[in-house]
This record gives sequence, C-alpha cells and structure tokens, in this order.
Amino acid sequence: MELGDFNRATNPQRAALVWQRGTFLADRVSGGCTLCLYHMGPFFAEIWYRVVDNEIQGVRGFKSVTCLEPYWNLVDISDIT
Repeated sequence: MELGDFNRATNPQRAALVWQRGTFLADRVSGGCTLCLYHMGPFFAEIWYRVVDNEIQGVRGFKSVTCLEPYWNLVDISDIT
C-alpha cells in the first residue's frame, strides 16, 4: 500500500489498515490523546486515541523524519528506516 492510497481512505478505514498490516512501535501522550506509532512498510502511521471518550480522534500516514522526532527517545527504528 502506498501512502497516498492510505491517506485517501477514511479514518475508520485507515485504522483498520493499521491494525491489519501495521507493526506497533511506540506510544506517547499528547494533548489528552494517546498517540500510537506503527510501521506500515513504506511509511509510518499514527493513531490518535482519546481515552476519555474511548474514541479514535484521527489516523495519519507520513514519511517525514520530522514527524518521528517525538518518538526518537522511545524506540529504535534504525532497522526499518
């Protein structure tokens, strides 16, 4: 799957794709949400989950190393980048 195809899907479709195909790497808390990082092969995906509401707030795919910066101290991704 390519990043463009992933990002054109709806949030529920993207979440399902992440759970089916993604490899969990790390999570962190930001702004009342738990953000979970997954490796999707040619790109990464992040699921924003709001625990208080028990809802997924968003799912995004990206290739940018800058988007990985908040996770640098949480996981070693040297084998997959």
